[in-house]
Amino acid sequence: MITVVCPVFNEREHIEDVLNFFISAKPDDKELIIIDGGSNDGTIELLEKWIKKYSNIKLFHNPNKYVPFALNLAIKNSIGDPIIRLDAHTKYSIDYFEKILETFKRTDADIVGGPMIKKGITDFQKAAAIATSSLFGIGDSKIHNKNYEGYSDHVYLGAWKRSLFDEIGYFDERLIRNQDDEFHYRARSLGKKIYLSPDIKSEYLPRKSFSQLFKQYFQYGLYKPLVLRKIKSEIKLRHLVPMIFTLYLISLPVLIFISWFLIFPLILYVLIGLIISFNADKNIKIKLLTFIIFPVIHLAYGSGFLIGLFKK
Repeated sequence: MITVVCPVFNEREHIEDVLNFFISAKPDDKELIIIDGGSNDGTIELLEKWIKKYSNIKLFHNPNKYVPFALNLAIKNSIGDPIIRLDAHTKYSIDYFEKILETFKRTDADIVGGPMIKKGITDFQKAAAIATSSLFGIGDSKIHNKNYEGYSDHVYLGAWKRSLFDEIGYFDERLIRNQDDEFHYRARSLGKKIYLSPDIKSEYLPRKSFSQLFKQYFQYGLYKPLVLRKIKSEIKLRHLVPMIFTLYLISLPVLIFISWFLIFPLILYVLIGLIISFNADKNIKIKLLTFIIFPVIHLAYGSGFLIGLFKK
């Protein structure tokens, strides 16, 4: 039997896609544990109808609301191996579970998963997918390379051998965001292996607005210093660049009094953003949105990271 876990909060719009996928996908011997963080949009009522029909779907309530509490609650109340995480905002290929099991079988990995492939429905989501999948947008992380296969520092969502939690512990409940980063980094630092396979296919739906996207990347930045403080071996340049860029912009009014040449990094930034944005899509609205999204995610992450440096 495999265990599938999915934290949710107000996901009535998406949860039936997850349920239909779970019931349809192989293998048949599996359980789904959904952990609700206090939904009030009809998610729970919808889930209860499915639970009456399918005995292998279970619902737990998470009074602490946040994801790390939900994951730990689900894992401790599950019986399958491996344990596979799902996200309600993601579409999965029908062979998703099978490819995970195949990857475990042909590698010596303790954690496996696929790349984070982003697809949009609205023009904003399409632009966000372009910006947050590009080297300029988010750096050189292997998780965003849909063709990479091999060992990695991270995978999207993830599937874990049950024995892993006895050996390295559970998710850090102090981390509202980036708890999966910290868990995977911790596993690597303790000699565990993470394998990324492009055969494990899924498509993630980005946030729908500037405010949602800013909040998401601000929180990523806010909690990243806490993760890196714990696992110093995983500090990489891509984690620091948005903070450096944010400090540069804050200091720019003073810097240009020292030398006008110090404005050239900003000019270069704008030019690179323009080139990538206007080569990305035929739709002019998507081009413009992509161009604007680059500084939004960089400043959100960078300002969050700066504040996170002083967070206990």
